[in-house]
Amino acid sequence: MALLLFAIICLVLMLGYPVALTLGGVAFLFAVVASFFGAFDMGLFGLLPNRIYGIINNEILMAVPLFVFMGVVLEKSRIAEQLLTTMSDLFGRLRGGLIFSVFLVGMLLAASTGIVGATVVTMGLMSLPTLLKRGYSPEFSAGAICATGTLGQIIPPSIALVLLGDVLSNAYQQAQLKMGIFNPKSVSVGDLFAGALIPGLMLVALYVLYTLVRLWRHPQDFGSEVADVREPISISRVVSALLPPLVLILLVLGSILTGIATPTEAASVGAAGALLIAIGKRQLSMLALKEVMQSTVKITSMVFLILIGASVFSLVFRGLGGEELIHELFMAMPGGVVGAMLLVMAVIFLLGFILDFIEITFVVVPLVAPILLAMGLDPVWLGIMIAMNLQTSFLTPPFGFALFYLRGVTGDTVSSGQIYRGVIPFVVLQLVMLLLLSLWPGLATWLPSVLYGN
Repeated sequence: MALLLFAIICLVLMLGYPVALTLGGVAFLFAVVASFFGAFDMGLFGLLPNRIYGIINNEILMAVPLFVFMGVVLEKSRIAEQLLTTMSDLFGRLRGGLIFSVFLVGMLLAASTGIVGATVVTMGLMSLPTLLKRGYSPEFSAGAICATGTLGQIIPPSIALVLLGDVLSNAYQQAQLKMGIFNPKSVSVGDLFAGALIPGLMLVALYVLYTLVRLWRHPQDFGSEVADVREPISISRVVSALLPPLVLILLVLGSILTGIATPTEAASVGAAGALLIAIGKRQLSMLALKEVMQSTVKITSMVFLILIGASVFSLVFRGLGGEELIHELFMAMPGGVVGAMLLVMAVIFLLGFILDFIEITFVVVPLVAPILLAMGLDPVWLGIMIAMNLQTSFLTPPFGFALFYLRGVTGDTVSSGQIYRGVIPFVVLQLVMLLLLSLWPGLATWLPSVLYGN
């Protein structure tokens, strides 16, 4: 019955119904029906108020609205537009220079906003017309923009890593209790931020390396050698465009990695810093501030409502014996922990076609992570593997969310087929990075061990 519940929820979600209401509503109706057959104890719902109170009172999750606010302010203040224009003029004289400017700006946007949709839409609106005008391949341009936009999933400070950190911390404590450790340790968001830094930068390096190889093999995909530069490039102009977002990123990420501030405290610094940048650039009007606050409230409300719905689902799923069923399945898998990990990665990858990372983080990860961690996997490595896998699912045709974001702003300039063909090489690069992480877990665990001794 637990598996049937999971299958029905996936089916209803594919029909387009709201995620939070589907998770909570279907699970509750399923529990009522199951209770008539004696398969579920309705008294378990007495635990729900404490769970919801724990969600609302969770200090780590307080970082979510602050990071969202920071990202939306930077988006509305035209920081990205100025940065992309400056970098395009700086590298535009080189063949392929515009693509490298897209990678650089996309990486900085990922570290600043952490919102995939905002990054893809912003880059699509500002850079794709210029790339096409300069003669760049539509397929490669679209693929590069989509791939760069998804970096917000893995490069810290990332909202996805904040949510994963909270879920994995609870799962890690559950796993230790199952192993008889009654003074359990926890995994922090700072651990995940540190663990994601090297893989995220390596992924950007793979993008650049692939672009250099393609530039050598297919130079016709990169337009003319010299592009027109709208303004003379000066050091002051480059510094003015680069310095504010870099300082903000260093303040936020540096304070977390060095232990000076918690993720929530650092997020508040980032939100205040983004406001100061917008004020300094005279891009913050009362209308813009109202739009920023409305967007922040909408995104934050969506996240917390999904989390409450996922709590109802988790309660019913466990009440139906789903957790024991998953444990038995994993223990019976050929290959032991390796086989179980492969199964989880495949399921998350496939669910990424139909579910957003928030739903997968709140619904799937709490069910499988305690069992995998009890089998001896490192929590930081597991978190980075899941984040990288979710990032890959954002790109994979035909249902990758990043593809839909870009398709929504391209009009008739680029077809869906061109976007799909363009992202395939970048999906392969992300799978290569996932393989490297699986072969060398130290890529994710070395920096946290150096910084925190974990």
